[in-house]
Amino acid sequence: MDIATIVGIIGAVGMIIMSMLLGGSLGIFINIPSILIVFGGSTFVALSKFTLEQFLGVGKIVGKAFSFSMVKPEDLITEIVELADGARKGGLLSLEGKETSSDFLSKGIQLLVDGHDPDVVKALLNKDMRMTSDRHRDGKSFFDALGEVAPAMGMIGTLIGLVGMLANMDDPKTIGPAMAVALLTTLYGSFLATVIAIPIGDKLNNRAKQEEMVQKMCIDGLLAIQAGQNPRIIESMLKSYLPSNLREGA
Repeated sequence: MDIATIVGIIGAVGMIIMSMLLGGSLGIFINIPSILIVFGGSTFVALSKFTLEQFLGVGKIVGKAFSFSMVKPEDLITEIVELADGARKGGLLSLEGKETSSDFLSKGIQLLVDGHDPDVVKALLNKDMRMTSDRHRDGKSFFDALGEVAPAMGMIGTLIGLVGMLANMDDPKTIGPAMAVALLTTLYGSFLATVIAIPIGDKLNNRAKQEEMVQKMCIDGLLAIQAGQNPRIIESMLKSYLPSNLREGA
């Protein structure tokens, strides 16, 4: 569970709700037409920018913003070095059936055990990595689109409210509801973009970079194992992926 994402979003929502309560009743900030315009309208507009398959895939990807389990790079280095030791002593076939912390690493090990050429191993793993990156990019792009569209939908709601208000100036009872739609849609649009869409899109981008780095480490480590390089050399090579403060302890 990603505590930073949860605490960040809940904290921001909490601050907004607290300011509403201090300023009066929470009920005055709830308007169903405004919610439909901003949240419903923005989602449909964002949907129109993607295929239905991409849109449905977003649900699986967005979970990584809140819950993301990935092996630490320093632990992965230790794991790959152990695999290299085993391969050096017993050959590549000794790695068959080895349990690993990464499905991507397990797939690569199986390619080595099956005796594929290094070029084939590299090509297949790089393709797998690109496909994963594409899925992450689709998820980020959707939330980027949502963050771009939401404020504009808020402005559309504001204009609808103002038109309703100006068209019925002779009836004072209609001015209040029309102004509520006008102002609250702007509020909802800013809220959806700033508190939800943009932060989730940025977090998915960070997750994609982290996963890509881990996969690159796996590819480099597996190709080095296949080439029969010394485990210590492999360890030194993979440590270059780590920040300088972690290299000594890895």
